Amino acid sequence: MAADVGQLSLLLALALSVYAAIASLLGAWRRLPELVQSGRYALYLAPLLLLVATLTLVAAFVNQDFSLQYVALHSNRAMQPIYTWVAFYAGNEGSLLYIAFVFSTAAAIAVALAPRSTRSALPYTSAVLMAVLVFFIAVMASMANPFAELSSTPPDGRGMNPLLTHAGMFFHPPMLMFGLVGTAIPFSFAMGHLLAGKSGDEWVDAGRLWALIVWTVLTVGLLLGAWWAYTILGWGGYWAWDPVENAGLLPFLPLTAFVHSIMVQKRRGVFRLWNVALVNVAFGLALYGMFMNRGGPIPSVHSFGQSTMGWVFLTFLGAMVAGSFAVFFWRYNKLKSATSLESPLSREAAFLVNNLLFLAIAFVVLWGVVFPLLSDVARNQTVTVARPFYDTVTGPLFLALLLFMAVGPLIRWRKNTGKQLRGALLAPLLVGLAVTAVVGGLGVHKSAPLLVVGISAGAAFGIFREWWHGTAAQHRRGASYPAAFLALLSANRPRYGGYIAHLGVVILAVSVAGSAYYSKQRDVALAPGQEATLGDYTLRYEGADVRQREDRTEYVATVQVFRNEKPLGTLQAGYTFYPEFSIAATRAGIRSTPAEDLYLIASEFAEDGTAVFRLHVNPLVMWMWVSGVLFVLGTTVSLWPHRSTVPARAPAASRSLDAPPPRQPVERS
Repeated sequence: MAADVGQLSLLLALALSVYAAIASLLGAWRRLPELVQSGRYALYLAPLLLLVATLTLVAAFVNQDFSLQYVALHSNRAMQPIYTWVAFYAGNEGSLLYIAFVFSTAAAIAVALAPRSTRSALPYTSAVLMAVLVFFIAVMASMANPFAELSSTPPDGRGMNPLLTHAGMFFHPPMLMFGLVGTAIPFSFAMGHLLAGKSGDEWVDAGRLWALIVWTVLTVGLLLGAWWAYTILGWGGYWAWDPVENAGLLPFLPLTAFVHSIMVQKRRGVFRLWNVALVNVAFGLALYGMFMNRGGPIPSVHSFGQSTMGWVFLTFLGAMVAGSFAVFFWRYNKLKSATSLESPLSREAAFLVNNLLFLAIAFVVLWGVVFPLLSDVARNQTVTVARPFYDTVTGPLFLALLLFMAVGPLIRWRKNTGKQLRGALLAPLLVGLAVTAVVGGLGVHKSAPLLVVGISAGAAFGIFREWWHGTAAQHRRGASYPAAFLALLSANRPRYGGYIAHLGVVILAVSVAGSAYYSKQRDVALAPGQEATLGDYTLRYEGADVRQREDRTEYVATVQVFRNEKPLGTLQAGYTFYPEFSIAATRAGIRSTPAEDLYLIASEFAEDGTAVFRLHVNPLVMWMWVSGVLFVLGTTVSLWPHRSTVPARAPAASRSLDAPPPRQPVERS
């Protein structure tokens, strides 16, 4: 019964999606508004049918219906019920159903709430959205059916991948999957705009809105993936430049450039070519990320395993990239900017350099992922591109990006004189130099961390200076300081929300620099009662506990922790071995403080009670997770709707950068 309901829902959703794409295109071409409206109704109905399919599969997991092959492969009777949601997208078939459902829902919302300015191009946008949805549903219907039945029902299932039994798996995979497929929404608005023959900026508001939403989800998904790797993979770090990690990072880079560059187009009418190219690249790299996760040629702990679907995703990737750039060049003459770049000493020029740096980093990462494949095909030699390559090549580029992120918001639009540049940059420069000197005096002598700290300090000072000037201006009008600060944020939400996100970047940069350059590590073997030291910490091994479960064996070591002879409590670390999968899932013991993490891994347990430990002291890691909160908060502030259709004006003092007035707001339907 479940198989029939789920299969029928998929086929009906596929038929509706095909109809929506054809009706939207044909209706726009033949100027038949009734046909366009019919296609839109089909677009709205598709997510409802996919919801039925999703609930049917979830119910099959809850009821332990092992007659479905997917349920039997990714759950068993020993699985805790709380992991039902994780099991739902633990494999190719379920993850594709999840992607199709969330994408169809987001696409319906995007079309329903699209600005009135996009109305004439909206049928083309809908057609592109539905073409993407048709691909995912068609793959499920033909190659990865989550409702396929077994010839005989087994008494129990195989179980879920043990590495997915982690709190982060409730959020990391779904956010990353939506972040990847969600890039199709701003991409579709851009393509719909071009296919309709438009030459203005009608799509900019919708493209910016959805790009920011998708960027935030993708950012949080990447950070949650880093947290998952940090706590379960047992190597003491959070980012190893794994090929599938990189596949998630690749679209993030041009998408970040796009969310900045689209604001320049909105305010100044420039970068029209750039923005269409950036969103094309972001979507193409997102498809590449999904290809790497599903049948890609490089195995990874982050992927869904080897499958025969790789060539299908690669073909779709090639078709979409070729098609999008064909449309780009077809409409090239209509994409000329309304104004030109007036001076290299302007905020627009800083954004342009940012775009180039983001694309350069993306190219380096893509080359590092693809080069081993090219070497294997062309020379029959297996080559590994590891962390030293990425750190060496991307490190200076990220540092330059941080510098321009610090400088760009502080200088004026259009052009700057030498005097204006000195007024904007001198104080942040002096603060950065002073902080660098202080940190150097405290014992930080490596050049890269000193540069990161100095640039970050200057960037943070610039942000707080802008906030202070604007808040003080509001306070002089009689508002309390908290109310004045909130009024300032409300006056120009995109700008000040961006400042909050930039503060998150500053914190993230300092956290990465501290943990990458000043981590300590030691490997020790301890018998119960023995002690080991690392830095200021002393750890005493109390003993191990072995717990036999139905489908696994758990090994847990208990360790007493002291710092400068002061007791700090206990940590437990160990691993769980799953014989069905021949996998050991590590559980690190972590004591986090704002200054540093004490990180403990127990990797081996001998019969005489001896255990092998790896000890780490990782500075500033906690701030990496704090940065994610600031990214979400900054985006929320940027997107929060105004109470009035008339844009609020920032106080005069807070507009010290001589920003041009916003362009006429787009009326929404």
